Amino acid sequence: MDTTTQTKSTTLKLYDLKNVSIRTFWITAISFFLCFFSWFGIVPFMPDVVRDLGLTPDQKWNSIILAVSGTVFARLLIGKLCDKYGPRICYTWLLMLGAIPVVLCGLVQTPTQFLVCRLFIGFIGASFVITQVHTSLMFAPNIVGTANATSAGWGNLGGGANRLGMPLIAAAVIGFGVAEAEAWRYSMVIAGVVCFLMGLVYFFFTQDTPQGNFKDLKASGVTIEKKKDQVGFATVLKDYRTWILFLVYASCFGIELTVYGTMDDYLQNTFQLERVTAGNIVLSFALMNIFARTLGGFFGDKFGKLKGLRGRVLFLVGILALQGVMLMTFSMATSIIVGIVFLILFSLSVQMAEGATFSVVPFINKKAIGSVSGIVGAGGNVGAFLAAMLLKSQSAVAEKAAIAANSGQSADVIAAAQSAAASTAVSGGYFIIGIVVIVTAVVSLTIRFSSEDEAIAKADTAVNPNEADLAGVK
Repeated sequence: MDTTTQTKSTTLKLYDLKNVSIRTFWITAISFFLCFFSWFGIVPFMPDVVRDLGLTPDQKWNSIILAVSGTVFARLLIGKLCDKYGPRICYTWLLMLGAIPVVLCGLVQTPTQFLVCRLFIGFIGASFVITQVHTSLMFAPNIVGTANATSAGWGNLGGGANRLGMPLIAAAVIGFGVAEAEAWRYSMVIAGVVCFLMGLVYFFFTQDTPQGNFKDLKASGVTIEKKKDQVGFATVLKDYRTWILFLVYASCFGIELTVYGTMDDYLQNTFQLERVTAGNIVLSFALMNIFARTLGGFFGDKFGKLKGLRGRVLFLVGILALQGVMLMTFSMATSIIVGIVFLILFSLSVQMAEGATFSVVPFINKKAIGSVSGIVGAGGNVGAFLAAMLLKSQSAVAEKAAIAANSGQSADVIAAAQSAAASTAVSGGYFIIGIVVIVTAVVSLTIRFSSEDEAIAKADTAVNPNEADLAGVK
């Protein structure tokens, strides 16, 4: 057993900031939050951007697609870089370089400039992978699922918190005399500067492992870097379990992103809610990340303790299947009360499935955690892209048919028909996605671990908590 594993923290004492594992947990979670906050920071201002830059509907949709697409490639690359250079340096550079397109987004003058910035802003979505790699290196098997899920869940809050945070920043800017039409620009610049400063914090206040940084460990003769070098990226690509988890994460995080992005309109079209009311419901859905994802990692760890690595997989299968059932049931709801109940249950299960996924990831290949995390993380964005394309295509066809069928009617009649058609199309799309999620859950049953992997995980879990918690810094 290598000494890095022996010094990983076996508890998650959030107040113990002298412990390098806990300090790293907080810094990486906050960094993740800021990256997601900036990544989706422009969303609350899109009406202003459309008006200011004269964006066409196609350009607006293209900006969304570009942001997701950039993240896919960044996540695939960043995992490999983490394995080679360590998460500390990778996160530092990601925050500092990623701040540049965020700032530039506030300075754009043309639609093309805006689209280019959206593409490169998407790269900071790779922050999720570094967060998972860093917490995996800092925490022992008995708690790693909980640590991964909690840091990821709290980081994901940034994608919802910006709906409140960015308008507040804009209001503060206006209070200093900036014109309201320009407030969105200043808000993006401020978000970018904060990301840059967080990069400095990451560099000076974290380290790669409880024992030290990759570079220093290698110089002192510790074998952690050599062991990682023995596992090539091609080896990870050939492991079928990596690709099954790719599909799993596409079916949970990818679907959460898609549902989160389409739910406002769906609630308005289906239940005739006001935009503000629908927006508040969706925001509440996002805020469940405070605890729901943590629950997935927590129960993944508990099942791992009871049934070993196979137990982690079985819990993942169960919660993923439940997610599919909840989404299918929600799609058939005709009452707002019933709809909200099943939306809450879907939100709980989808976020728990995300946490459960990354309670399994660290055990696929312990010598290439970054590469595995990068591929699996990219799966989330691929799933979001495909699901969004499905819903967009179905809705567009249905709406055009409704408009054609009611040609010559009043504008109110056409709008009502278009709204009903969109609701029915998206409802059918949710149902189809739910079926796909259940099929993915069944496929994930094929994930297997060797008896040697099971033995190592069991031995690591049995490490004395008092010894493991020291991490050399107390």
